[in-house]
Amino acid sequence: MAEYDLVVRGGSVVDGTGAPARTADVAVRDGVVVAVGTAGQGRLDGGGVREVDADGCLVTPGFVDIHTHYDGQTTWDTSLAPSSWHGVTTVVMGNCGVGFAPVRPSDHDRLIELMEGVEDIPGAALHEGLSWEWQSFGQYLDALEAGPHDIDFAAQVPHGALRLHVMGERGARREEATEADIAEMGRMAAEAVSAGALGFTTSRTLNHRTSRGEPTPTLTAAAPELAGIAAAIGSTGRGVLQAVSDFIDVEAEFAILRQMVRASGRPLSVSVAQSPVKPDNWIDVLDQVSRMNAEGLPTLGQVAARAVGVLLGLTCTLNPFMFNPVWREIAALTPAEQARVMADPDFRARVLAAQAEMTGKKGSSVLGGRLVEKYQLMYELGDPPDYEPGPGDSLAARAAREGRDGAELAYDICMADEGRSFIYLPSLNYAAGNLDAVGEMLAHPHTVPGLSDGGAHAGTICDVSFPTTLLSYWGRDRERGRMDVAFLVSRQCRETAHAVGLDDRGVLAPGYRADLNVIDFEHLRVRRPEMRYDLPAGGKRLLQSAEGYLHTFVAGTEVYSSGQHTGALVGRLVRGPQPAPAA
Repeated sequence: MAEYDLVVRGGSVVDGTGAPARTADVAVRDGVVVAVGTAGQGRLDGGGVREVDADGCLVTPGFVDIHTHYDGQTTWDTSLAPSSWHGVTTVVMGNCGVGFAPVRPSDHDRLIELMEGVEDIPGAALHEGLSWEWQSFGQYLDALEAGPHDIDFAAQVPHGALRLHVMGERGARREEATEADIAEMGRMAAEAVSAGALGFTTSRTLNHRTSRGEPTPTLTAAAPELAGIAAAIGSTGRGVLQAVSDFIDVEAEFAILRQMVRASGRPLSVSVAQSPVKPDNWIDVLDQVSRMNAEGLPTLGQVAARAVGVLLGLTCTLNPFMFNPVWREIAALTPAEQARVMADPDFRARVLAAQAEMTGKKGSSVLGGRLVEKYQLMYELGDPPDYEPGPGDSLAARAAREGRDGAELAYDICMADEGRSFIYLPSLNYAAGNLDAVGEMLAHPHTVPGLSDGGAHAGTICDVSFPTTLLSYWGRDRERGRMDVAFLVSRQCRETAHAVGLDDRGVLAPGYRADLNVIDFEHLRVRRPEMRYDLPAGGKRLLQSAEGYLHTFVAGTEVYSSGQHTGALVGRLVRGPQPAPAA
């Protein structure tokens, strides 16, 4: 009789603690790791019901992605793809203050408009996909728990939904909360955390707007409101806090964040990225994060593995010709039909002539509020994609070498591959035309990888591959600033899990959950994104696959084999913080 349910044999084990890789076996029983070979005795005695040969491969804990938006998808889909395609075994949703509970029936449309606007998830898909079998946050968790999923997931209570539920129209108009409002929001937030929410999230950025263009209800929430809610959560003795901000005034914003942490005694994380407008602002933000930790106020920065980039193309929400009056003649056609029309020389000439007239002498324009003609900032996205292109790779530079206009090259790219091609426009973390700032953020002592936005930005951004990029690019491919693989795995596994209180995972050691990956590290890579139309109501979404993940296990059960779902649905809702196994 086999001693173990599973034994992964002879792999290069990177256990998530930051310790160097070692050749060892990993044994699993009843969904947890029960033995890992030591440096001197890598092979374990005893057999497994299943044995996996991992010779020549990395064996890592499953990745923990703490910044996703699967709040709707978890209610209608058993698969939390594309995150689950990238070695991720646990996702955390409810970020940025948006979500679907608590909710009154009269506010269904408002919450959909907020999610649609902030996270670019098609409203039609949300209207058709959401069952609305809940009102309280606890009921929402019950509804999520009822359905099977491929990987584990956890939720946070969103400030936007909380404010609308308590304040109604006053909350939507961003009026100041009264003491009674604050007390009720605090009570409901604490109730949600007690029911299993990992924490509370809020948004303080002008970039977050409803599909009607209105600012998020939480944009101008005052310090007493935020500190009051945080204090109520702190009374439960559990829960984390998460915020996204423009950090226009870094000192003033951190004064508010300090109040939240002091009032609650709970850890805080903030989104950190390099803005092209204030390219050194992130340094000030992380300096403040360090100061808070020095003051005994636990705070982390959530940072990205590369630039946050907008995708432009015929299948996307945006393309460089979307405001061109000639191109708009075909706007109602499918992307493949558009590409066929665009191949006509006469139509091409008309579009490019109109584009030149619209652009004007300066060579760029901001049309309809969308910057879509900055060809010096645009790059063709190949397969595999290059997420750190040089200035000579820009459409403007390429076009100049070929003796033509950037619009001509953009036109050719858009119509290529039957309209399925993409142009990449880095919007954050690329102010210097490279990822050096990202490397500094990733190496900072008070940051964790995040911001992948899995499940969101269905038609404009596809950053869900951040975990794969972190490991393959920063651990193997980048010529300068390369980082130790053991450090990167620790950050994406143990440190992310610890940041949200999930201390039962992220490490390959006895007693920890048997979430793990077997990776062909030499061939690990991301593929070019693609657009699919598989959301409810035929809604579209950008998806991105990866190569190199040979086996992904959740609680000891293989859920993905060489990138293909095995059919196993062992993922579960994780309610509240999870303690580390006893030593």
